Amino acid sequence: MVTLMSKDLVSVIIPVYNAERYLAEALDSIFIQDYRPLEVIVIDDGSEDNSAKITQAYPQVCYVYQSHQNVAMARNTGLAKACGEYIAFLDADDCWTPDKLRIQMDYLLGHPEIQYTITRMKYFLEPGQAMPSNFKKQLLEGDHIGRLLSTLVARKSIFDIAGKFKPELTTAEDVDWFARANDHHLPMAVIPNVLLHKRVHKANLSLNALENNRNLLRVLKKSIDRKE
Repeated sequence: MVTLMSKDLVSVIIPVYNAERYLAEALDSIFIQDYRPLEVIVIDDGSEDNSAKITQAYPQVCYVYQSHQNVAMARNTGLAKACGEYIAFLDADDCWTPDKLRIQMDYLLGHPEIQYTITRMKYFLEPGQAMPSNFKKQLLEGDHIGRLLSTLVARKSIFDIAGKFKPELTTAEDVDWFARANDHHLPMAVIPNVLLHKRVHKANLSLNALENNRNLLRVLKKSIDRKE
């Protein structure tokens, strides 16, 4: 049995808000990973659906409930709970390939100077749903570098340098974090494998174009200010 003090433990953090439709598939994609040791932490950000019931069907999951705030706060709660020296995130509507953690951890363990890795990814349209009006259809073709938290595996120590997630950002909090990591010149690597399948559906938070664009402009300005 893996203990939370195990060497090279990866803490996987899943922020959840009314994610009953996809959550079990996301959790299953973690537990079929061919890497151990890992711990799985679900932060339920005030869900009003069956997310709690679904999560609690997995006895190996650490389930934490908090009143509804936002995804940035949920991720920060997960970081505070995490026991691993390495951190990974998975959005509750996305899925990993079974070799994701092993490939990224092999790289990090073999390159101690590298502080975090991301991977390539593919988008897929949720079956039976229409294409969201503000999603670019051509993104469904081929694969892409995934500058997303669901592709990230990082040394936990870098969150002391780049900081945690900004709770005032209801979207683009991931873009802000990656910008801060880049501005701190933290060494990183892009794994060339497709290790994330990113689901596209009408409820994607990042598809709220007006709010997302507003937050992206705020993130860009802060990054420019840090470099002056």
